[in-house]
Amino acid sequence: MADVARKAGVSRALVSIVFRNQPGAGEETRQRVLRVADEIGYRPDNAARLLARGRSRTIGVMFIVHQTFHTDLIEGVYPEAERLGYDVLLSAAAEGRSEAKAVEALLAHRCEALILLGSGSGAGEGLDEIDAAYLHDLGGRAATVSVGRRVPQAPVDFVHSAEGKGVRLAMDHLIELGHRRIVHIDGGRGPGSAERRRAYRASMRRHGLDAEIRVIPGEHTERSGIETGQLLLAERERGLPLPTAVLAGNDRCAMGVLMAMTRGGVEVPRDLSVVGYDDSHLSHLMPVGLTTVRQDARLMAQSAVRFAVERLEKPELEPREAVLDSRLVVRGTSGPVPERTPRNRP
Repeated sequence: MADVARKAGVSRALVSIVFRNQPGAGEETRQRVLRVADEIGYRPDNAARLLARGRSRTIGVMFIVHQTFHTDLIEGVYPEAERLGYDVLLSAAAEGRSEAKAVEALLAHRCEALILLGSGSGAGEGLDEIDAAYLHDLGGRAATVSVGRRVPQAPVDFVHSAEGKGVRLAMDHLIELGHRRIVHIDGGRGPGSAERRRAYRASMRRHGLDAEIRVIPGEHTERSGIETGQLLLAERERGLPLPTAVLAGNDRCAMGVLMAMTRGGVEVPRDLSVVGYDDSHLSHLMPVGLTTVRQDARLMAQSAVRFAVERLEKPELEPREAVLDSRLVVRGTSGPVPERTPRNRP
């Protein structure tokens, strides 16, 4: 700032006024200061200025690299954080980099608040998922919001969709189409998996389909969907009928099922209906749009940011929970139950 002031022929205090966009400098002077700053490559260090006041006004967001729905959530985080006067810093969990390590990096960069996208969703992908004990400790170190995963009694805020309602809508849709042999691919320890699994079982029982209940262990990954598809195709080769519908744990898993079935000569939805969960941006970019349960990513992100900022302003708040509505989006991968399974086709 001293260099800018000297070259522009003004005081350092006036340069500070210009860069803080405060009144006290004429328009001609303001433009001269900005032009000189640009010429010598000076940029105000807002982070340093805020830290000098004991604040960073930065929200850290931990996300999983390959989770496409997290991309949709991040798109919603930025505008809401900026509207409330906060910057956003991202840290990714990936193969060889645990969620806990990603979170610690955010804390090391002095983020005042943390938003954890789908904490625990790393199961099966080489990640060390954040456990309940760590989440309890984290809530005492920073204002923390967990999106997608709920841990009772943890001193953090939670944002998630109405998982049970979303699955009921999907199941009612399939059963109205005549499906009875409906398989559910479990999401393991991924966010929302336990609720989705319970809702699937409850829906099958509600429709008198107890004998047809089948939950296949899986993960929230394409690989899991591919492996499940291959399993079902192998069973068909042994003379067992394919299910008529698959409810996948999330959209990524559903896409894996579609890949496996296409390679195996099974036509969707004529031979098999497939339903996902999330309505991530990839679900409607495929040649055949995916029928899926929509979580409102933008609203979830906005709620998470607001919770984080409100907790910074009022640390004494009791932990809160936002349960956002979910709805079914019907596209091209679900249709009436086939009259004959591929195994019996002449």
